[in-house]
Amino acid sequence: MTTYAIQVSGLSPSTTETQLSEFFSFCGKISSIDHSPSTQSATIHFEKPSAAKTALMLNGGNLDGANLTVISEKEHPDEVPSSPHHDGGFDQSDKPRAGIAAEYLARGYVLSDHVLQHAIELDKKHGISSRFLNYMQSLDTTLGEKALGPQKTLSSKVQETLATATQQARTIDAQKGYSKQATDYYSRAVVSPWGQKVMSFYTTTSKQALDIHEEARRIATVHKQHRAADSVNTDSSTGVGSAAPPLDAQVYTEAAPGPEDKA
Repeated sequence: MTTYAIQVSGLSPSTTETQLSEFFSFCGKISSIDHSPSTQSATIHFEKPSAAKTALMLNGGNLDGANLTVISEKEHPDEVPSSPHHDGGFDQSDKPRAGIAAEYLARGYVLSDHVLQHAIELDKKHGISSRFLNYMQSLDTTLGEKALGPQKTLSSKVQETLATATQQARTIDAQKGYSKQATDYYSRAVVSPWGQKVMSFYTTTSKQALDIHEEARRIATVHKQHRAADSVNTDSSTGVGSAAPPLDAQVYTEAAPGPEDKA
């Protein structure tokens, strides 16, 4: 099986292979890790070149108190855009890099604005995968029809009147429990008052570092609410990344934007 490797150096002496796996799993599926504690370095092998390319944006990121150097000994090929799966599924590596960066911040990792800007530039240069865009569009349509009626999308209705559409969505959701059936962060977020901000963030390439921080706060809020609602399951799944350090309460405890916040 062909894999796509990146090299990491400058690791903390206390960093474990498990921590490396958790950290780099936000980029995409990992095939294997060659960890050398004696040289404080590692080679991460990914299943897809897009995952390896995403990992390179983490050069200068922080793990376990150490600033990482992340490079690749060879240039990884660009992937040919693929048709969306019939079920709208997508891989972690299909997500916008800015979205992945937001997931890191939401889980308590430290990324400099230089890293965030690199993520934004990658999105502008390479665009967003067709599979991911198709998934977001299908959410807009299917959830819109369920909450608002036939041939209705949340985006079009929200543009007409944010408060009214949000209340309609919430009322019907309370009756039928669509958000309880949702399996990931995106479908939960779309039925929220700030769903249009989420939709815009993940489907456009016009972003700033501030936008990434704001999305990180939204993700952190959903994590917090989900944990509170289901304290038994401590490994709550919201469709973003994997386990990471506790959130810094001083940075990411802001409430999610309310209905008054225009997209």
